[in-house]
Amino acid sequence: MLSLFYSPHSTSIDNEAGRASGHADVPLSALGQQQAYILGQHYADEKIDAVFHSDLQRATSTAHIAFSHRAIPLIPDKRLREYDYGDMTQSPTAKVEQEFPQRIINPFPNGESALMVIQRVGEFLRSAFDVYDGKTLIVIGHRATRYGIAYWCGNTSVEEIVNTPWEWKTIPIWHYQVTAHQLERSIIPFTSQKDQ
Repeated sequence: MLSLFYSPHSTSIDNEAGRASGHADVPLSALGQQQAYILGQHYADEKIDAVFHSDLQRATSTAHIAFSHRAIPLIPDKRLREYDYGDMTQSPTAKVEQEFPQRIINPFPNGESALMVIQRVGEFLRSAFDVYDGKTLIVIGHRATRYGIAYWCGNTSVEEIVNTPWEWKTIPIWHYQVTAHQLERSIIPFTSQKDQ
């Protein structure tokens, strides 16, 4: 079994401006840098074997500010990136969020669907499991990263995950566990297909 802690990247300049970055590589804001430092303090008592993070700089910076003082490998992985919003990259966040229920199997124009995201996060988890089975990892990513982790570590459909409102936490840490068996499941897009 693999134990995973997930945290989203800290506040970026696009977050503050109300833009959905997608694959746009934007930095943390000054507030985000402070948040990343505090995030590291919340993990101080956890025994961690490695930290994986999206290769986009807002996640990379969060990981480095939070954990570079510890003797833990910090490993970038592009499979942990945010959705590729394609033509909607850096559009207003509210406008992009309205699209999510329609983008479960149909990609954003010139971008990705939720299924594509779930697939690449699953590939990451399977490769991490091969090396770190029985250990504990931190993953620093994005909304899409959490969707993928929640899918593979749970027993729900992509539709249920996408349609569940984002949970804002004062301390943005979620804990998951995943087994090899869970990582073998098929991708189930819609709730109506769960029992088929």
